[in-house]
Amino acid sequence: MTKKPSPIVGRHVIWFSWKLVITFSASLCVFALFRFHYQPADLSFSTPLTRIRYSHEEFHGRAKIAFLFLACRNLPLDFLWGSFFENADVANFSIYIHSAPGFVFDESTTRSHFFYGRQLSNSIQVLWGESSMIEAERLLLTAALEEPANQRFVLLSDSCVPLYNFSYIYNYVMASQRSFVDSFLDVKEGRYNPKMSPKIARKKWRKGSQWITLVRSHAEVIVDDEVFLSIFKRFCKRRPPVDASKGKLNIKLQKQHNCIPDEHYMPTLLVMHGLEGELERRTLTYTLWNQSATKMENKGWHPLTFTYGNAGPRNIKKIKDINHVYYAAESRAEWCRSNSTSVPCFLFARKFSLGAAMRLLSEGVVGRFDTAALLDAPP
Repeated sequence: MTKKPSPIVGRHVIWFSWKLVITFSASLCVFALFRFHYQPADLSFSTPLTRIRYSHEEFHGRAKIAFLFLACRNLPLDFLWGSFFENADVANFSIYIHSAPGFVFDESTTRSHFFYGRQLSNSIQVLWGESSMIEAERLLLTAALEEPANQRFVLLSDSCVPLYNFSYIYNYVMASQRSFVDSFLDVKEGRYNPKMSPKIARKKWRKGSQWITLVRSHAEVIVDDEVFLSIFKRFCKRRPPVDASKGKLNIKLQKQHNCIPDEHYMPTLLVMHGLEGELERRTLTYTLWNQSATKMENKGWHPLTFTYGNAGPRNIKKIKDINHVYYAAESRAEWCRSNSTSVPCFLFARKFSLGAAMRLLSEGVVGRFDTAALLDAPP
């Protein structure tokens, strides 16, 4: 006769079985977590999508300069840039244009085939002194980063001109492993908003020209940023102009911080990432500033436009001969060097009128060009 197991023994068996199941299940969870945590970095779910796309991959081949044009609509100096690119190897450059939404560059809107179809399809409406300027620059960088061969990124306005031929500019930019970013302490009151602290400390607040030249790793930092851009959108805003219809309200409005985002965002962001030591703290684009505030109470400094009359060889040579930049806010003279070699400070200049650009071509600054061809060319 078979002896029935004791109820106590049965309960122990059941309890032990459940213990095995629980232990085994827990082990599976730990193993799964371990495997998930140590997945190879190249799997799509291991890092955010943008960081997969813009990872620091090794590039072997001929590096390109990405020319990023920030345009209001068309490129009025396209004929000059067309001549500039005509004397270059197409394997050495890429072109990207942020223009007004919906504007297309084709044979009816530009004189140069180099710009055909080079506009961004996701462009936005840009307003001077607003964060939309930063967003447009980031869109240009994002598009250019899609091509691994793009290893340098030059931001240009629609009134910029090159001061040298393509070969000289290419060798100059590629010879340096640093970005060229105008960056200096902003000691004047009114731009920095204390509400940015502690995310952006006052001592890390920088100012500089928006016309920058970046190495790829720094371009990635700017494109990947989400934290500091949101702070700029909230606290770095242009003070509204005086409006007579608002009466006494103007007094209150004029006490607001007058922050121009594109003059602060790039240099401040790179400082916040501890990258200031990797920069040539100067821009490659020359601007002639009107520094007189006489009878300009609401205007202050503003860039002057070069015309046919003052764009002659003598004035251009003066720009080319500049070998240092002085920053009064830091009592710092930035001597222009590349790999310890003294070089001219500027490769580009702005703002140039149509007549000034025609004179540069007729003088052979960037290449030979028959200016008579402009008479029947598209606007």
